[in-house]
Amino acid sequence: MAQTPDIAPRFHTEKLPCGLRIVCAPSATDVVYCGIAVNAGTRDELPDENGLAHFCEHLTFKGTRRRRSWHILNRMETVGGDLNAYTGKEETIYYTAFLKEHFARATDLLMDITLGSTYPQAEMNKEVEVVIDEIESYKDSPAELIFDDFENLVFHGHSLGRNILGEADRLREFRSTDVQRFASRLYRPENMVFFVYGRIPPATVRREVEKALKRVLLSLPEPNPLRSALSPSGAPTLPLDDAAIGRTAAPEYEPQNVAIHKDTHQAHVMIGTRAYSARDPRHLSLYLLNNILGGPGMNSRLNVSLRERNGLVYTVESGMTSYTDTGIWSVYFGCDPHDVSRCRRLVAKELKRLSDKPLTPQALEAAKRQIKGQIGISHDSFENVALAMGKTYLHYHRTQDIETLYRKIDALTPSDLHAVAQDLFQEERLTTLIYK
Repeated sequence: MAQTPDIAPRFHTEKLPCGLRIVCAPSATDVVYCGIAVNAGTRDELPDENGLAHFCEHLTFKGTRRRRSWHILNRMETVGGDLNAYTGKEETIYYTAFLKEHFARATDLLMDITLGSTYPQAEMNKEVEVVIDEIESYKDSPAELIFDDFENLVFHGHSLGRNILGEADRLREFRSTDVQRFASRLYRPENMVFFVYGRIPPATVRREVEKALKRVLLSLPEPNPLRSALSPSGAPTLPLDDAAIGRTAAPEYEPQNVAIHKDTHQAHVMIGTRAYSARDPRHLSLYLLNNILGGPGMNSRLNVSLRERNGLVYTVESGMTSYTDTGIWSVYFGCDPHDVSRCRRLVAKELKRLSDKPLTPQALEAAKRQIKGQIGISHDSFENVALAMGKTYLHYHRTQDIETLYRKIDALTPSDLHAVAQDLFQEERLTTLIYK
């Protein structure tokens, strides 16, 4: 299951003196999707902070100097909107959807929780058990858990391989000061993007953002490191770089073959390798190749081989994730334990087909037509467009519309995809993880 490349239409971008970047684009309805993307994820945790990025996300809703937890949760709900967030390996995103007349309300709330949260210990003591329940429910689903364990093999010893949720024992040890320290290091205007997808004029966006920032500034105690950044008289602030965040490169990749005993009815298998960053021009070739091999279409090669022709699996898929400086590609399937070897041989056969010979021009054109249709349909989800827009501008300081993406796909050649298959799909390069 591949990521959808980041896409969005007609943009306005600017940067405020405090370093906060703004990106906005108009939509076709009166519903607005906006949020704050923070350049802070699991890979930015220090060695003793595993799980803190995700825990911080939960606690950001638990109180500010202006609002208690109930006021935060109720603020958008009372006008029919919603408020949500998620934590990834490289970002945390807070976002809300609402009718456009409530834009000022949403902007003020988002700025307040991301820059003014207090992370009260009493709320932490309750919320930690919620997160631990989330961890335990995840452990009950081997088809999901194996993805985390596989990524830990591919990025062994690096924070990119850590489980986003963390471990229960360590989470119970965190105190309010730990979360405050994490937030003060990473939840800063120069490390954030405010994004808006909706019919809000850019001048209105800037005006409401500046008003909300002023309210946060007035709520901050003395001394506070954010006060100088948010002060109108402060010097222009530059974005934090990887060194300032503490972000390090992944170590050299070493393929592994690991089997773990699990008391499950099915065997679960993942096969894959380290792949390309989102900045690597080859990542788009891999995106198309991955869709041919094991994308969401019922006509993907792996689905036809393992399920339709042989009836060996219910689910088989391939997927890729491109980070800012590296990436990962993998195949997943679940099957009867007695069929593991046969399924692995069939996967290897499909990989070899793509490595041995380039696609024909006709096959490539059909694959392009399919993926462009999938992208167009995904673009119909305004929430997905908004989130992709914020994430893209956060990490890459750029925007990309759907027509530009289509042109890049159209420019791919059989030799582009063949070179990627030969690079990534060689048996000696692959890591395998089996739950049995």
